[in-house]
Amino acid sequence: MRKKLKEKISEALSSVLPITVIVLLLSFTLAPMPIGTLLLFLLGAAMLIVGMGFFSLGADMAMMPIGEQMGRKLGGRWKLIAVAVICFLIGAMVTIAEPDLQVLARQVPAVPDAVIILAVAAGVGVFLVVSMLRTRFNLPLGPTLIALYTGVFLLSIFVPNAFLAVAFDSGGVTTGPITVPFLMALGTGMASIKGRDEDNFGMVALCSVGPILAVMLLGLCYQSTEVSYTPFAIPSVFDSQDVGAQFLQGLPDYMKEVALGLLPIILFFAVFQLASIRLKRRAVIKIIVGIGYTYVGLVLFLTGANIGFMPAGYYLGTTLAALPQYWMLVPIGMVVGYFIVAAEPAVHVLNRQVEDVTSGAIPQKAIGLALSIGVAVSIGLAMLRVCLGIPIYYLLVPGYAVALLLTRCVPRIFTAIAFDSGGVASGPMTATFLLPLTMGACEALGRDILTDAFGVVAMVAMTPLITIQLLGLIYQRKIRRTRDVTQAEEREIEFVDEIIDYNEEVEL
Repeated sequence: MRKKLKEKISEALSSVLPITVIVLLLSFTLAPMPIGTLLLFLLGAAMLIVGMGFFSLGADMAMMPIGEQMGRKLGGRWKLIAVAVICFLIGAMVTIAEPDLQVLARQVPAVPDAVIILAVAAGVGVFLVVSMLRTRFNLPLGPTLIALYTGVFLLSIFVPNAFLAVAFDSGGVTTGPITVPFLMALGTGMASIKGRDEDNFGMVALCSVGPILAVMLLGLCYQSTEVSYTPFAIPSVFDSQDVGAQFLQGLPDYMKEVALGLLPIILFFAVFQLASIRLKRRAVIKIIVGIGYTYVGLVLFLTGANIGFMPAGYYLGTTLAALPQYWMLVPIGMVVGYFIVAAEPAVHVLNRQVEDVTSGAIPQKAIGLALSIGVAVSIGLAMLRVCLGIPIYYLLVPGYAVALLLTRCVPRIFTAIAFDSGGVASGPMTATFLLPLTMGACEALGRDILTDAFGVVAMVAMTPLITIQLLGLIYQRKIRRTRDVTQAEEREIEFVDEIIDYNEEVEL
């Protein structure tokens, strides 16, 4: 166990170290950072490394097995109505407990918090049922996504502009580090009954549509443009004692949030274990230990990200935008985006699942590279929006149009992986570092934070849909070339054999 934990922490170190070095270089050159903010960031980075290591090990030991076991039972011979009800309850309850949903609710004061939380939870529940039905009836993912997103963009025409950025952000925000590994494993368990590789993915993609539609419908129902945000203030930290006090003060809140987030999954597993799964005692103990690792990992990770990374991101955005060469936000944002996606905990879960499902045919490095390029492009576009005031609609519509058109010409498994990756990439690092970075730049340039900063989560969720499907096209061409070469070699061998046979006949 210790050896595995060391391996996971070593992987986390290699993921978090690049973004840490970039921030340090910026703080020593273009954006000198107060020592207190820098200390918060460094301690936060250390907590991220340890937390990601514990989380990855916990996901392997508990979250993935729980989801797969429950998915196999739900994908079996149970009655369709019963499975639909259970899927809805799972999706809704897990979403209600997602910590980021509380943050989303506070951004829309025109709608009561309880209403938006229940509406978004219901949206995820409904689309978890849709995902289950797609798997059970062998419906292709590509046409399903085209139909759903066509409906989303048609509905968006009638939605107040102030709701659009928040609505599209909600799709990435509500699929957080607790729900994503569980939903991915649930999809794998259901797909194991059907035996199709592409069905192992796509559940996160469909569940991400629910929050978008829910927030849009609320915008229509309340007919209000009252959307707001909580102004960010960098904490006053002067020495190491103040730094420690900040983390100790925030730690109980994240302990409570993570406990509430994991509770629905634990309860559902307990019910399934008693009713139908009935794992052996040793397996159950291993899952309990894994849940403990997951809890410790997420508490450390979220505490480090929120308290350590958020002030650093906001300060860098404000300082870089105040430079005469504020256009440097675009290339710097792209570099930050390229490396920071590797620090998302759920990204490692997705990469491992892709490699396992495809038996190594699609390596982790290829998916990781495509994700990094996609997020780099998204942050570059987000910073361009801040600099020029480009409406988010001008980027989302063509972006999703390209992504949906690609579904018609790439292998199905790449489409499923790509649309899952959107929810995976837009995790806590986007909310705690990239969004504050964009908000700080907006404030320094005098832009409207609600229209120009919000939407960065939506951008991060969109661009990997394109880059991973382009990776699928590359793989498709390589396979065709290999097949053509093999067929040519076979024809050549057949031709030589015919000549040999002919010569033997002549000699006779």
